[in-house]
Amino acid sequence: MDFPQLLRGAALRVTRPRVAVLGAVYAHPHADTESIIGAVRRELPEVSHQAVYDALRALTAAGLVRRIQPSGSVARYESRVRDNHHHVVCRSCGRIADVDCAVGEAPCLTASDDQGFVIDEAEVIYWGHCPACSTASNSRSL
Repeated sequence: MDFPQLLRGAALRVTRPRVAVLGAVYAHPHADTESIIGAVRRELPEVSHQAVYDALRALTAAGLVRRIQPSGSVARYESRVRDNHHHVVCRSCGRIADVDCAVGEAPCLTASDDQGFVIDEAEVIYWGHCPACSTASNSRSL
């Protein structure tokens, strides 16, 4: 992935922290801010927390990354943008996975009553237990 070109295409200045943050988000889907800071510091040990927060804010505003925050969770970031996908979250371990729209052509963008809003995005989160936690739970029940 050509991160400098992505930044330029979004009219953002190319900086080492922004490139490193983009790389971390692409390498670690649904990572929280602390995980991203850790990944960036492996590449740029001197980078500050504030530089990472600033980069995440700029990248999110430019539409290069997406910020999600499932109920009861810290903010997380992903590189999959502009395709109206959803998420499934494990109630036990907190694992998050992407889920495509159930019916295909972004059906959830058509609300039963939009209350006059012009809707451009919908966020659906499915909750349950991931395969590992389901198996562990079933094993304990026996």
